[in-house]
Amino acid sequence: MRHRTHHNVLGVKTAHRRSLVANLAAALFTNARITTTLARARAVRPYAERLITLAKKAEQATDKGVKLHYYRLALARIRNEDACHLLFTERVKQFLARNGGFTRIYKIGNRKGDAAETALIELVGKDDKTPAMTPKAKTARKPKVKKEVAAQA
Repeated sequence: MRHRTHHNVLGVKTAHRRSLVANLAAALFTNARITTTLARARAVRPYAERLITLAKKAEQATDKGVKLHYYRLALARIRNEDACHLLFTERVKQFLARNGGFTRIYKIGNRKGDAAETALIELVGKDDKTPAMTPKAKTARKPKVKKEVAAQA
């Protein structure tokens, strides 16, 4: 059976795809936002969110051995020690109050050379609210005026 086998193929072989997604996640943690194609942004989103969850678990753990375990799990996935250290020491603090949705993707149009859809993927801040989450301000409605019958003649 082929249960739970879906992943974004990205047109490359497995080893290349794993390296690509790991490098994109490392760049995301280092720079807080990156511009890439929409397909790659959609592929890196769940990967990055799982790594942020590992960092959150490490931050909330009391045992140093458990913290080290989560750090090593994340380091095995992104293979970039600087990005992993940055995630576990600085970036994780902005996600402690959030239960999910640590990244946001904006479509920004097509690339000039090959017309590929490009997107901006960014880390969501602790005080960030998406436009969908903020209530819309109600505007005052003008009362409708009935049109009076023109002059009665």
